[in-house]
Amino acid sequence: MRYLLGFTLVIIATVSHAELRFAGSASVQQRFFFQDAAYEFQTNSQVSLAAKPQFELDVGDNGYFTFTPFARIDQRDSERTHADVREALYSVFFDNWEFRAGIGRVFWGQTESVHLVDIINQTDFVETITNEEKLGQPLLDARYLLDTGYISFYALPYFRERTFPGLDGRLRGPYNISDDALYESEDEETNLDFAVRWQQSFGNLEFGLSYFDGTDRLPDFVPQITDGDIELVPFYPQLQQVGLDALYVFNGWLFKLEALTGSRMDEDFSAAVAGFEFMHVNVFDSGYDLGYLVEYQYDERDQNPYIYGQNDIMVGARFVVNDFSGSEILVAFIQDMDESSSYSAMIEASTRLTSNWSIEVNGYFFSSDKEDDPLFYMRRDDHLMIQLEYFF
Repeated sequence: MRYLLGFTLVIIATVSHAELRFAGSASVQQRFFFQDAAYEFQTNSQVSLAAKPQFELDVGDNGYFTFTPFARIDQRDSERTHADVREALYSVFFDNWEFRAGIGRVFWGQTESVHLVDIINQTDFVETITNEEKLGQPLLDARYLLDTGYISFYALPYFRERTFPGLDGRLRGPYNISDDALYESEDEETNLDFAVRWQQSFGNLEFGLSYFDGTDRLPDFVPQITDGDIELVPFYPQLQQVGLDALYVFNGWLFKLEALTGSRMDEDFSAAVAGFEFMHVNVFDSGYDLGYLVEYQYDERDQNPYIYGQNDIMVGARFVVNDFSGSEILVAFIQDMDESSSYSAMIEASTRLTSNWSIEVNGYFFSSDKEDDPLFYMRRDDHLMIQLEYFF
């Protein structure tokens, strides 16, 4: 964290003369777990408070700076009480070039259930089980703009370790995860990672082709004995990965694909997720929209406890109210095709209450009878999350 804060302060000092704009949000979140905990020290409810302000500055005629810190205080889980710099990013434009430097967030991908090719930022796993929240990543990014796309080149000088729940938190396995990570690279977290991505649109087709060479964001785990107890030490190997993502739009249909092939620890692997979404607009002349989603997940990395979809299928529905509040409900069910007892489900609903207030109500459910299944460790972690958020 000291490297990130130092990097942030240097950038802020260079643009301190510019006009400042301020926005952001603050939220209170309640989790209710329906079943008694599977492991010691866990409780059935937890409350947390979070804040994410955002500062923006225009710098000259062609540049701007964004600073977005984040912090959460959790009632139960000491590891979920944490702070991060999501963005501290200076961007400048010259002709067809855009240059960015600092701490940023980059998203790659098209599918709903899994974002296989999204490799730049590390997952903030204590925030949500969906892997949607990411830690800020120190980066240098040079982007060349094409007529209907762009090519981006990334240098990533510092690695962020994944966050994990503590012993007093839910949504974890039976063993504590060490804070002292191991690396394949002798440079450890200062290994210089590289990535390049070409994104292009051709009519109704949008695709991205990417290459990454650096420290894998997804760790393996090495067991060790600490004070008489088993502890898991994260081990981050080197990874070389080629990724492809594509979206094709045809009338009300969206056809989606993410696929990759890679190598880590002298082992080659491949993974893919593909499917479609069909949006039925103004269903039954109600004024509402109803979307149907189907995706298939395949992944050869079947030994990692944080890869859930080796041979799974997701079916879901998206209900859009089309009101001024932006009300929407997403329901999804994911079934393991190899084990009938292994499945997960979710329902995510959100709406704005006023121009400043919004509410989310999300439910997550897990089932598995096999100890070597990643979902087995969350078999008693079905829960409801209610979040009230104020935007300023």
